[in-house]
Amino acid sequence: MTETPEADTTGDRPGNRHLIGGAAAACAVCCAAPIVGFLGVAGFAATAVTLAFAGVVFALVVGLLAVAAVLTRRARARRMSCAPADPTASGPELVELGPTRAADGT
Repeated sequence: MTETPEADTTGDRPGNRHLIGGAAAACAVCCAAPIVGFLGVAGFAATAVTLAFAGVVFALVVGLLAVAAVLTRRARARRMSCAPADPTASGPELVELGPTRAADGT
C-alpha cells in the first residue's frame, strides 16, 4: 500500500519561489520611477503650498496689524485735538495774560 504523491497543480514548488521574487523585483523596478516621480511632485507641491500659505498668513497678520495701528493712531489724534469749547463761536479767542515773573525775583 504505497501512496503515490498527488501532482502539484498550484505551481508552488520549492524550486519556483525564485519566480515570485523575480516578479516582485521586476514590478518594483518598473513602478519605482513613476512612484518616486509622483512623490517628488507631491513633495514639491506640498512645499509650494506651504510657502504660499505662509505668505498669505504673513500678509494677513501684517495687514491687520497695520490697519489696527492706523485706526488707533486716528482715534488718539481725535482725542488729542483741540476742539473749541463753544462750537458756534468762530474767530479768534481773546486770552488775558497775567503778570509775568522774573527769573531773578525782582
